[in-house]
Amino acid sequence: MIRIVLAVIVVTSSLIGSVAFANENTLNIYTWSGVIPDFIIRQFEKETGIKVNFSTYDSNEIMYAKLKADKNPSYDIVEPSSYYIDRMRRQDMLETLDKTKLTNYKNLNPAFMHQAYDPQSSYSLPFIWGITGIFLNKDYFPSNSIKRWSDLWNTKYVDQIMLLDDSREVFSMAMRVLGYSANDSDPEHIKEAYLKLKTLLPNIKIFNSAPISILIDEDAAVGMVWNGDLFKAKKENSQLEFIYPKDGFVIWVDNFAIPKNAPHRENAYKFLDFMMRVDIAKAVALDNNFPTANLAAQKTLPTEIRDNPTVYPSQDVLRLGEFQTDIGDAALALYEKYWERLKMGG
Repeated sequence: MIRIVLAVIVVTSSLIGSVAFANENTLNIYTWSGVIPDFIIRQFEKETGIKVNFSTYDSNEIMYAKLKADKNPSYDIVEPSSYYIDRMRRQDMLETLDKTKLTNYKNLNPAFMHQAYDPQSSYSLPFIWGITGIFLNKDYFPSNSIKRWSDLWNTKYVDQIMLLDDSREVFSMAMRVLGYSANDSDPEHIKEAYLKLKTLLPNIKIFNSAPISILIDEDAAVGMVWNGDLFKAKKENSQLEFIYPKDGFVIWVDNFAIPKNAPHRENAYKFLDFMMRVDIAKAVALDNNFPTANLAAQKTLPTEIRDNPTVYPSQDVLRLGEFQTDIGDAALALYEKYWERLKMGG
């Protein structure tokens, strides 16, 4: 999942020198931007005396390409989304986790363990997660007037819809409307989804993956959004509503993992265990506003967050969801080919 959010970058990868990477009392972390607060990094350094070299990325593709191109392993911790955990474990890019070194492993939510992208939970630790659903602005459309992705094809939404600028997310929507899996890799089904999306073009106003300001400023009245972003935007615009599509939706999970042959594995385990502490996971969740995969921490959150169905939906709602998995290079290439055509107007 691509999320472009503001972050304080402690040290960018371009500033991390080879000496810093090689120092034994260091830890080299490479994660999504905007998800680990600076104060958390500083607290870990203070408690352990380990110097953290912290750099960020804005897409799984950037992270993956950097690790593939790095002949001498540099990073100790990365944060792939679920379908990239799937891809990277298949390509032997990740270390098998030694859970005996993770005393706080018990705090994680079992709902995010043993999923298809990592069946034995051998390579990944769920960190933050979310759902791709529908938003509407009640100033423009009645509450609950949309229940399914298929409703977005209604002609009353001409030039009203915002979709995420993400091929997997948009094609997943079309796949669900057609009755297929969000992880479908059948070339004929991908083409069918593309043709279905072409018929939606008159309704599409904008593609955007940094939607919070658009939601707040009402530059789009209806469309696709991640629930965490909707939760944040609703603090500034109370007319926003999040809908879990009844024809199914994607559940994304961003996970911590240790790259193969990481230079500071012991320090990596110390950081991972630190991040799974209840107090730390709670502080992170309150800062970045994404749902936490740490169940013990979730239970300590303020009631208005813990019991908010936009952030933490019920188990009945979650049963409609589908975790993203890797669909393979051939299918990805086909998605991207049709995606470019779609964004150029069909």
